Amino acid sequence: MRLFRPLFVTGWLFPGIVRRIITDRKELYLTFDDGPHPDSTIPVVEILGKYGIKCLFFCTGKQANQFPGLITLLTSHGHLLGNHGFDHPDGWKMAVKDYLEDVRIASEKIDSSLFRPPYGHIKPGQFRELKKKYTIFLWDIMAYDFDRGFGSERSVRILKKKIRPGSVIVLHDTPSSSSAEFLEEFISFSLGEGYSFALPEIAGVHNPGQR
Repeated sequence: MRLFRPLFVTGWLFPGIVRRIITDRKELYLTFDDGPHPDSTIPVVEILGKYGIKCLFFCTGKQANQFPGLITLLTSHGHLLGNHGFDHPDGWKMAVKDYLEDVRIASEKIDSSLFRPPYGHIKPGQFRELKKKYTIFLWDIMAYDFDRGFGSERSVRILKKKIRPGSVIVLHDTPSSSSAEFLEEFISFSLGEGYSFALPEIAGVHNPGQR
C-alpha cells in the first residue's frame, strides 16, 4: 500500500511536525532527501537554477562528509540544508539515545535547525527530544521517485493531481531516483497552473492548523 500523504493522525501524535505550510498563496515547497551525490545533485541544481527555484535539501551526514563540495554548491545557489541523520537511520528500529547520537553526528556536517526523519519513522521519545532543537519536517506529497518500479510517469502524474497551496513535496537526491527525469515537466506544469515555488518561512512553520 502506497501512502502519498502522511496519515491524518500524524499531526496528533507529533504536534508541530511540518507536513504542509498553511498559506493563502499558491506556493509549493520542494524538498530533496538523501543527498548529496554528484550524479543527481548537479542535474537537479541545474534544473532548479533554470527556473530560479530555491528548495530544501535534507542531506545525510555521510553523504555530506563524502561530497563537501556539493554542500557548498547547494548553499552557494541559495538552497537550504536540513539534517537527515548521519547514516539514514530508521527511528522505529533504534533506541532514543542511539538515534539522537546519529543526528548529532550529522549536525557536525550539516549546520541546520531543520530535520527530517529518514523514512518518516520517528518515535515519540525521539520527537520530544529533537523538537527542542529542530523544526521537524515530513511532507504533504510523496511521489515515490525513489522506486524505479513505480516509474517516473506515475510519479509526475501523482504530483500534478495532488498539489495544493502549501504542499511540501519530497523527492530524492540520489542516482537511483527518477526525480531529475520529470522535475522540469512538473515545474513547468505547476507554473502553468499559477503556482510558484518558495522556501518555507522557517519562523512560521510550526503551524498547528496544518491539515
